[in-house]
Amino acid sequence: MNSKGLDYTALVIAIIGAVNWGLIALFRFDLVAFIFGNMSWISRIVYGLVGICGLYLISLFGRVRGTLGANG
Repeated sequence: MNSKGLDYTALVIAIIGAVNWGLIALFRFDLVAFIFGNMSWISRIVYGLVGICGLYLISLFGRVRGTLGANG
């Protein structure tokens, strides 16, 4: 998988996590816990993947800034 594919995959997972946090904030509804169970091993994996993807996407700032600086 190339870097662009990994970027998009991480972005989709992070967006799913953001939507879940929005549901928690607005409606006190945890979609991940609803689907996989409250702190089951699967839901913990999902939460972990969201966190890892969020950390990975921090690197996107440097790469985007680097490409913007080269063009302008």
